[in-house]
Amino acid sequence: MSKPRYAYLGPSGSFTEQALQAMVSPDQAEYLPQVDALSALGVVRSGEADYAVVAIENTIEGGVTATLDALAEGDPLIILGEYVLPVSFELLVRDGTAQAGIQRLSCHSHGFAQCRRWLNEHLPQVVHVPASSNSAAAALLADRAISLDQVGFEAVLAPPGTGDRLGLTVLYDGVRDNKNAATRFVRIGRPESIPAPTGADKTTVVVQLLEDRAGALLEMLEQFAARGVNLSRIESRPIGDRPGEYSFSIDALAHIAEERMAEVLIGLKRTCRLVLFLGSYPAATGTLPTPIQPGTSDAEFEEARTWVEALRSAFS
Repeated sequence: MSKPRYAYLGPSGSFTEQALQAMVSPDQAEYLPQVDALSALGVVRSGEADYAVVAIENTIEGGVTATLDALAEGDPLIILGEYVLPVSFELLVRDGTAQAGIQRLSCHSHGFAQCRRWLNEHLPQVVHVPASSNSAAAALLADRAISLDQVGFEAVLAPPGTGDRLGLTVLYDGVRDNKNAATRFVRIGRPESIPAPTGADKTTVVVQLLEDRAGALLEMLEQFAARGVNLSRIESRPIGDRPGEYSFSIDALAHIAEERMAEVLIGLKRTCRLVLFLGSYPAATGTLPTPIQPGTSDAEFEEARTWVEALRSAFS
């Protein structure tokens, strides 16, 4: 039997590959590096890969917009699991390059954002050269067949261990602005059976409001509040063909198998223009169950439903 194929943001050595290895070991899967998150999701949609692992959120910049937008458009995909990876960087150069000689530094835009204050302190004049991934920039710098002028930068920020792997000099390690910096990665596949509820789960949805008016967002959020469903993330994203209008990408701390989450989805479907379900899956928060507010447990929903049915029968 062939191994499942996993697409991810490459090349080898990227933070995404580290997250993938933590979720599925290399001997249990075929790894398919891609140039960006859009490509990783694209090969899942086309059937060239079975799953993708991509970054969806980090503690500095928030949501990874490329992933959020790619999930919301195109053929349906669902999130099957998540992993949170602590993040720090190495500052790498070629042998012989001194700190004073660094004028240009390459890394992914999210990596640059996670180290902005550190760079301002240690390399205040450096110019950021955006890269498709941190590991791709490091691989280019390590290619001695290409001159630094052709490369276009003198240094990179890359995942720990990259310097040793590629033969680059580590000027600094542990580079980051926040010692608790982390990136959240998700495993994504085509629609299939979703993971069973664990008591500590998330449900991800994309919602478009029915109309743009005062109070519309509040009414949408009340669908969650009234059922005791807490949110761990909500972000607005522009709707491309309707300037000034936005959709909302939401992570809710509940599972679709729970009555309270099912009631939320029913309420959203009744009152919103679009509700896109992107999966229910175990949260990467350990084994502590999500607190359930009084009156919102499955048993209490069932008791209330039975009571209403009894009333209907009594007065029919």
